[in-house]
Amino acid sequence: MVLLAADGVAIEAVYEPADFDADVTQDAAGRVPVTVVAHGFTGSAGRPHVRRAAAVFRRYGAVITFSFRGHGASGGRSTVGDREVLDLAAAVAWARRLGHRTVWTVGFSMGGSVVLRHAALYPAGGPDAHASGHADGRGSAAADAHGSVHADGHGSGPADAHGPAHTDAVVAVSAPARWYYRGTAAMRRLHWVVTRPLGRAVGRYGLRTRIHTSDWDPVPLDPAEAAARIAPTPLLLVHGDLDPYFPLDHPRALATAAGPQADLWLEPGMGHAENAADEALLARIADWAARRAPGG
Repeated sequence: MVLLAADGVAIEAVYEPADFDADVTQDAAGRVPVTVVAHGFTGSAGRPHVRRAAAVFRRYGAVITFSFRGHGASGGRSTVGDREVLDLAAAVAWARRLGHRTVWTVGFSMGGSVVLRHAALYPAGGPDAHASGHADGRGSAAADAHGSVHADGHGSGPADAHGPAHTDAVVAVSAPARWYYRGTAAMRRLHWVVTRPLGRAVGRYGLRTRIHTSDWDPVPLDPAEAAARIAPTPLLLVHGDLDPYFPLDHPRALATAAGPQADLWLEPGMGHAENAADEALLARIADWAARRAPGG
């Protein structure tokens, strides 16, 4: 399936029904929840670790995987977490058009920052973000050329013109708490890939990721600021104590910003993102979502 984000970028998306051989919860009308999976930077809908996560989540309901812009078979170029919120909104709106009343978003690394901002910008029953201009509450109400997102927050504007795009539960795995972090060697390498012409060439040909050449203008909503806006939507933050990209002050900062409505899991021995999330952890994540935002 090809979805169109609000700014017209074509997004590769895959829908998989629930595995009804598993114990899938259904409502009185036979509806099941759906998990929308937001992969990390350089990932895609077809990467093995994303497929493994999807297989686990299908035990609890349907699953939508998609490739962020600049990744996989999607169009456009990666803005490393900025306009990607429009890609996620398109996938969530598609899930609701398919008849799912309950949608969970699960994001890894860059995808973790995107699910946080998405939940903040698309609240259930919330005001249209165009009422305040920029989707992050900053700037004008039209998309510019530098990767700033101007999205509808609820259901009347272009970002979710085909259905509401809010989520009912949010899981951010290995997400950063703030932008421009360079405190680890892994993040310094990533910044080189994103900001340098040679790095972007490595991204395109070595990592199969097409990266936008322009800087953010304006800078999107900080992940910690987004976390503070998510309540009362249930939020789970998952982070490994061996994460080579973001140390534990990141999940703790997100949890502090989110307040008591958020659950924080610090996972012993876990590394970074979907590559490090084993099947047992993925099942615990899905079970948490099923309990906090049951289907129907």
